[in-house]
Amino acid sequence: MNDFIKEIEAANSIVVLGHLRPDGDCVGSCLGVYNYVLDNYPDKRVDIYLDAFKEEFMFLRGAEKIRHEKQDIAYDLCLSLDSGDLDRHGEFVSYYHSANRRICVDHHVSNQGFGDLCYLKTECCATAEALFTLFEEDKIGMECAECLYLGIVHDTGVFKFNNTTRQTMEIAGVLIEKGARSTLVIDGTFYRKTFKQNKMLAKALDVAYLCADGKIIVSCLTKDVFDEHEATNLDTDGVVDALRITDGVECALWMYEYPNQGTFKCSMRSNEIVDVSKIACTLGGGGHIRAAGCEVSGDKQSIIEKITGMMEQQLKAAI
Repeated sequence: MNDFIKEIEAANSIVVLGHLRPDGDCVGSCLGVYNYVLDNYPDKRVDIYLDAFKEEFMFLRGAEKIRHEKQDIAYDLCLSLDSGDLDRHGEFVSYYHSANRRICVDHHVSNQGFGDLCYLKTECCATAEALFTLFEEDKIGMECAECLYLGIVHDTGVFKFNNTTRQTMEIAGVLIEKGARSTLVIDGTFYRKTFKQNKMLAKALDVAYLCADGKIIVSCLTKDVFDEHEATNLDTDGVVDALRITDGVECALWMYEYPNQGTFKCSMRSNEIVDVSKIACTLGGGGHIRAAGCEVSGDKQSIIEKITGMMEQQLKAAI
């Protein structure tokens, strides 16, 4: 039994925190812990606090019990999952500070380490994979397995990204054997898009353009476009990856403006050369070598020129 499991066994109440604008790995990891604990320690209290997330994830057991508003409660143990730093927890970070014990489980290279225990497994493709290595395998039930499988699927782009390893595939196989429904997870939460998502993808592709001799692709949607289509950031899921696979492109920059005008979410992807995590960290964000992001306030064109300029520097250095 490792120290992670010992901490869970010692706690009567556990709070699970993920990052702002939770993606598949974040939601899958949080619910993976939730189901693992309740399956094996049913007398413990486990609460998850997250921002709103994709409706497609609601089939996971426990998704409807995720809390989106703070409560006046203190917990014995706080689990910080899939978050490169404490700011990524938003307003829910207060639960981290008030808990008696704190554990960080993450796989982002930009994470500097925090908590009473920190499991920073950068060799893992996803936090869901990192959690699998911490759980006792024989105690992983079907619902927990499905949550972890979803997390791995989303952070590997259905096993296409170069963070997919032999260990990743072997763990995915174990999770399928435990009952994770592969077709439901992959088709239902990764490939299937709503009509509004397709419309927003079309808008993003319509304004996209190439620079750096076709090595960089850029797209940005402003607040007025979201208002016109009554859309949110959840309706732009997958845009950056659609940009990344453009023929001849090494880097993709996808930006959208937050409701508070003048602040942009910047998502970056690269294929083989550029370390986008370095760029994101320079701008106060973080992530992985090939997938990273940050939030930047200022003039849209100035932000684009700054980020693409850093991308071009790395491209030139690699020649």
